[in-house]
Amino acid sequence: MTPNDDWLGRARRVIPGGVDSPVRSFAAVGGAPYTVVRGEGPYVWDADGTRYVDLVQSYGAVILGHAHPAVTAALSKALASGTSFGAPTPGEVLLAEHITAAVPGCEQVRLVSSGTEAVMSALRVARGFTGRDRVVKFDGCYHGHADALLAGGGSGVATLGLPGSAGVPEAAVADTLVVPYNVVPELDERVACVVVEPVAANMGLVPPQDGFLAGLRAACDAVGALLVFDEVITGFRLARGGASTTFGVRPDLWCFGKVIGGGLPVGAFGGRADVLEVLAPGGPVYQAGTLSGNPLATAAGVAVLETMDDHLYGELARRARRLAAALQGVLAEAGVPAHVPVCGPLVGLFLSRRQVTDYDSARAAVGEGRYPSFFTAMLQQGVALAPGPYEILFPGMAHTDDVLDEVVEAAAKAALVTSSGRR
Repeated sequence: MTPNDDWLGRARRVIPGGVDSPVRSFAAVGGAPYTVVRGEGPYVWDADGTRYVDLVQSYGAVILGHAHPAVTAALSKALASGTSFGAPTPGEVLLAEHITAAVPGCEQVRLVSSGTEAVMSALRVARGFTGRDRVVKFDGCYHGHADALLAGGGSGVATLGLPGSAGVPEAAVADTLVVPYNVVPELDERVACVVVEPVAANMGLVPPQDGFLAGLRAACDAVGALLVFDEVITGFRLARGGASTTFGVRPDLWCFGKVIGGGLPVGAFGGRADVLEVLAPGGPVYQAGTLSGNPLATAAGVAVLETMDDHLYGELARRARRLAAALQGVLAEAGVPAHVPVCGPLVGLFLSRRQVTDYDSARAAVGEGRYPSFFTAMLQQGVALAPGPYEILFPGMAHTDDVLDEVVEAAAKAALVTSSGRR
């Protein structure tokens, strides 16, 4: 039995399924998950001592690379003063100042401990501000595991959501309307808000089509609904100002996570000050969290946001384009159908020639079934992709051109395995 096997066996005895998040189980790709014991820059090492080029990067939470000196130094300094106080701290003010300074129109933010909390709280604010109940979301966009957002889309253009998980009562999603991504829905005065990933990154990478985000802004304005951008993934990764500066569309509320915590658990929701006035203690909308604004998470987040600048974001986008083009090339050379979309520093991978514009076309592409073989072959070549076909690739500042060349070389070999049907 290897150390990886031992850790997995121990985990399965004390953790449901052996994992703390379902995608980590490898259920979508087959085989058994490895246990990470350390990371440095673009690499992680498992319990067996195997090194992988890591393109997961904690699903986008890590942008500078694992154990970056600026982050570890900030954490060491903060740790010496304590880990949690349940009281106001300078760190939460500094992180909030960085966010509001970078994102035009985001006048105030409140920190929480996860992206799920951020979106859940933003929707409560939207309902409290408008006095309405209905929420519109898009099929294939993931906004965390709160009951009201685990609604799956039906075949109709405006299908009322059904629970997307056992344990979620129909009443929890009765006011959640699920519509196709990249199509501007018709709204009415019952809608409190429209929540959207401005760049969909949980059904593979699906960029917004021209006019989609602007159309959402206009549709919300027409009926007095709020527009909510879920930027848990795109915030401070797509660009310093996120999707609103990239696409020129400003929402009323934003949700952040991942990058703003420097790899530690954090989330934030923010927006117009007049909207956020409904929050307690000044207003009637209640929201709270003992660990919100945790001093370690805010220290790490500030270190990251102070390190990243416009030049580095431009460099990150260049590397993403380079990686996407090279992957497209080696897959084509091996005869593997592939579509490798790129949006700024985000890279997708559909092992299909289908052009993906929404969740239905994403499901069709994934349904061709090539990803598990490619994933396994890449792992054998020392490159870790996310163990699920609906995730994306997160090249970061630690992924130099030399490291990306390692990835492309591995992909060329993995593509031959996938093309031949061998494992």
